[in-house]
Amino acid sequence: MRQYQTKETKEIKKIICNKCGREIKAVNGRPEKGVFSVDQTWGYFSNKDGERHSFDLCESCYDELLKTFLIPAEIKE
Repeated sequence: MRQYQTKETKEIKKIICNKCGREIKAVNGRPEKGVFSVDQTWGYFSNKDGERHSFDLCESCYDELLKTFLIPAEIKE
């Protein structure tokens, strides 16, 4: 006799850049191009205490964001 367990899984189909709306396809749950993902839960000393903010940026929009920094991001190779 065989007994089966039903499994529910979620797999990424595509990612949409929150800034420009560009769609980034995913193959086998992995994006085909570079994506910058943020998942931030704000803490007690923030005006956003307890809020969780999540977004994705395509590589072009990420590069645009970096250009606005007064102090450059630390980049290591």
